[in-house]
Amino acid sequence: MLSFEHAGPRLCDGLTRRAWLRIGGLGAVGAAASLHTQPSHGAMTTGSAGFGKAKRVIMLFMLGGPPQHETWDPKPDAPEEIRGPFKPIATATPGLQVCELMPKTAALTDRIAVLRAMATDDNAHSSSGYWVLTGTPHAPMNQENALPGAPNDRPSVAAVVRHLKRDANGLPGAVQLPDEIWNTGRIPWPGQDAGWLGAHADPWLVNCEPQKPDFRVPDIALPVSMSPERLGQRLALQQVLGQRLKHLEASPVSRWDAWQTKAVDLLQDAATRKAFAIEDEPETVRERYGTNRFGQSVLLARRLVEAGVSLVQINWTRWEHDEDVAPAWDTHAKNAERCKNDLVPPMDLAYSALLEDLEQRGMLDDTLVVWVGEFGRSPKINPSGGRDHWGHVFSAALAGGGVQGGAVYGASDRQGGYPLDGRVEPQDLAATVYHCLGYAPETEIHDQTGRPFAISKGQPIWGIL
Repeated sequence: MLSFEHAGPRLCDGLTRRAWLRIGGLGAVGAAASLHTQPSHGAMTTGSAGFGKAKRVIMLFMLGGPPQHETWDPKPDAPEEIRGPFKPIATATPGLQVCELMPKTAALTDRIAVLRAMATDDNAHSSSGYWVLTGTPHAPMNQENALPGAPNDRPSVAAVVRHLKRDANGLPGAVQLPDEIWNTGRIPWPGQDAGWLGAHADPWLVNCEPQKPDFRVPDIALPVSMSPERLGQRLALQQVLGQRLKHLEASPVSRWDAWQTKAVDLLQDAATRKAFAIEDEPETVRERYGTNRFGQSVLLARRLVEAGVSLVQINWTRWEHDEDVAPAWDTHAKNAERCKNDLVPPMDLAYSALLEDLEQRGMLDDTLVVWVGEFGRSPKINPSGGRDHWGHVFSAALAGGGVQGGAVYGASDRQGGYPLDGRVEPQDLAATVYHCLGYAPETEIHDQTGRPFAISKGQPIWGIL
């Protein structure tokens, strides 16, 4: 069911004037359209729509900035230099079209809520990404190659979830895989750790290649040369050294020690090793997700949330043949070729497989799946056949876990360049994630000096809940 939502001026009955105009203009799908009133900002209770429906979150982070035109927001009526070579296709949601490169996802949009007016107005990967990952703008904005650290040390959404939900079943509350997010030159983005919240909430980074036949997780599996007896000897030595280095607890060594301790715990836990045993999956399931690094990482994420991890973030990584001029979704050159051959089909395969797999296992209703990147791509195709950085409008999608499927919230203009209606900023996306997990935006967390902070300054996106 197609539901167009926005945040314009509202009539006394809770519907906007534009909403009534839209429902009249939908023609054949008008009768199927559904419009929702928005609770007051204080109505953050267990009775609020979607509140606490999600037990876990899987976040698919499309590193580089996916183009809205070639994914969720095609513009078939725009000039060729705007619309590109691909056509839109119909979806399971009457009235909603997506790019023809997403046929498997198109069949599942009745489970998905699409946001077509996300915006940061920040055109730098690292600073716009910081805002998306933490729900807080970077200071200053539009700063490329920004590094982690104060004043931009707000904890990531993943870290906040780990802090609130705690660890369980021998597994950390939040995991990031198969690699951290970095710019060319291996420059890590800010906003990927717990920041001022403290090392206890750092998402566990698992750098891995689960698509390989000899897949092993370095921080989970013992090296081939390391016997359990040898591990025991090393732990004993570590304990002795630890007693002599207590004076270093306030240094960065203490943060490393926390990670090392967790790694040892994981090494010794059979249930944890089983969660990572992706080779136990039937070959048909592995092929359904795609036998590439992204697809197998998404499958691994499903295994981890099934085992008790509260949030798993899968970062799209560079393919081995990616060039620095246009790596991952950063399609400055050959946008159409990259989207057709390297990007959209494997994403479409893995994303649709995840939704179907969760649904078949009875997990979709209480698993929130978030699809997002740090920004979008420019409306006009550049002389290199690419699209450039564009934080002024981009698309995102949510499914499961308290989200209403078949909804479309917001709209971009005719060229897909700016929000026309229903602008959503990252703090609102973060607030929606927290809301679905059962936490109101005003829920307090404290830094290491005890100062209180609300987990989000945004508001849940009521129109998709």
